[in-house]
Amino acid sequence: MTAPRLFMPPQRPAHVPADLAFGCLGAAWSRGDLGFLDSAVGEEAVLRQPGHVGTGPGSAMAEALADLAAFPGAEILAEDALEAETGDSASDAGPGTYVAARATMLASHHGPGRFGPGSGRTVQARTMGDFWIDGDGRVQDAWVIRDTAAILAQTGGPAPRDWARAQIAAAGKSERMAPPLTPETDIEGPYGARGSNAPAAAGFADLLRRIMGGEIAAIASEYDPACELAHPGAGQAMGHRAATAFWAGLRSALPSAAFRVEHRIAASDPGRAPRAALRWSLYGRHDGHGRWGPPTGAYVHVLGLTHAEFGPGGLRREWTLIDDAAIWTQILLATGAH
Repeated sequence: MTAPRLFMPPQRPAHVPADLAFGCLGAAWSRGDLGFLDSAVGEEAVLRQPGHVGTGPGSAMAEALADLAAFPGAEILAEDALEAETGDSASDAGPGTYVAARATMLASHHGPGRFGPGSGRTVQARTMGDFWIDGDGRVQDAWVIRDTAAILAQTGGPAPRDWARAQIAAAGKSERMAPPLTPETDIEGPYGARGSNAPAAAGFADLLRRIMGGEIAAIASEYDPACELAHPGAGQAMGHRAATAFWAGLRSALPSAAFRVEHRIAASDPGRAPRAALRWSLYGRHDGHGRWGPPTGAYVHVLGLTHAEFGPGGLRREWTLIDDAAIWTQILLATGAH
């Protein structure tokens, strides 16, 4: 989905990678600085969200305007950013920086838009994103997930399935709707590397592969007993039981889907616990009961982002996002149940 450029702002100085990532996660539009996006996003940048794929700064600004209209006065709290320099391997796009960032929006829903008429309700919702920033300081590849389910629940909106159905109906015809992100609708961007082999990154990737491969007992052996968990729908929980419920529930809905760790990086900054960030996917038939109701046989693609922090007792904090509304959109479009 490509949108026209709104204006041509003056040239700006190069951005710090983490600041650029947080700006793209909402900090720019929350302060009314749409010109930031024009200078920060490359002309041919591929901007992926589970609900659609856009390109270039015009697409980023169109999204930002919609958010600004619905949530005027929002505050974006930068939580964490893991960075890795790129360009050291043949599979890298070239010199640049890869950033995995996490932020939370605090806002009041005052304006009309994709989440319905302004409700006046308070919203707290997390957004996570992976960004590849080239040597000139511009985003050229991005994968962003917002906790749509949390926003819908807090604004008094419909459940993700019903919201997805309404979005399809509002488009008039399914053919007129921007298609959700899948391997078929994705656009190849310049960054194709798989990330870091640092122990924290490689170990976390292996742990998630084990869990999604059916070794659910790995949670009990590798997670801290008092682990803190942040999951879609603004879910907050603690402990092995909650971690098992989330990951087993996700896998049970797509038991035959292919799981793949798409990218991994780690950080071990002085004075901070080791951290790791994964971008992963599930792709296959919706052939199991669980998170998205009874099996429909529809092909479903799940984009996931997971950050973790590690301590002496194992994984002690986890943040994971997927977009249930985008997955329901795929199911409804495939089954014609819209």
